[in-house]
Amino acid sequence: MNDIKYLQALIDKSKNIVFLGGAGVSTDSGLKDFRSKNGLYNTESDYSPEEILSSRMFYNHPEEFYKFYKTNLNCLNIKPNITHNYLKELETRGKLKAIITQNIDGLHTKAGNKKVYEIHGTIYKNHCISCHKFYNAEYIFNAPSIPTCDNCGSIIKPDVVLYGELLPDCYNNAQMAITKADLLIVAGTSLLVQPASSLVNLFKGKNLVIINNDKTPYDNMATLVIHDNLSKVFSKLK
Repeated sequence: MNDIKYLQALIDKSKNIVFLGGAGVSTDSGLKDFRSKNGLYNTESDYSPEEILSSRMFYNHPEEFYKFYKTNLNCLNIKPNITHNYLKELETRGKLKAIITQNIDGLHTKAGNKKVYEIHGTIYKNHCISCHKFYNAEYIFNAPSIPTCDNCGSIIKPDVVLYGELLPDCYNNAQMAITKADLLIVAGTSLLVQPASSLVNLFKGKNLVIINNDKTPYDNMATLVIHDNLSKVFSKLK
């Protein structure tokens, strides 16, 4: 049995599937990942990725933060790809119980999935740091420089998890979902970033599947490992 047929068989017999995805899920939509050779973390900059996307940078040097953020993380016109759409169908069929994503691009929600845990936040939610007024992503990315509140004048912060910040409450829900899964599909992530990668250790089900272009530290734990492009894999599933 080849890998695709084996994966299909695992999906067919599973009743509680959880999907854990990273930046590689969205590259086929035209977004860059973070850690590959051509990823965002290899973009020339005066600051390291950990510095430019940190809470310290946001509060101390908001102009530098927003210069990077608005140039590299604008997903407003990006559309879901084959992987996102397949997961929507899987949820509709009642098999997929939760998506846990490290991405902030909102593409799973755009595809129509309902149970999505965005453990690193999303560009689509933004709040004033003083009066907490909500702003949509269009307001942020269309602002001429640093987006400020039209109510009190304070800076607006995206609801994304920056280096040095705690994960949102939905992380607890993500943990619970994984403990209940009978099939965990991990895709498009290097599994190098904590604490998201440690979620795999919570899995108590029977079958772990890892789909990624490169090897991960958890490959030896998996029932099935596929080193290939995600859209190629998910386009062959039904």
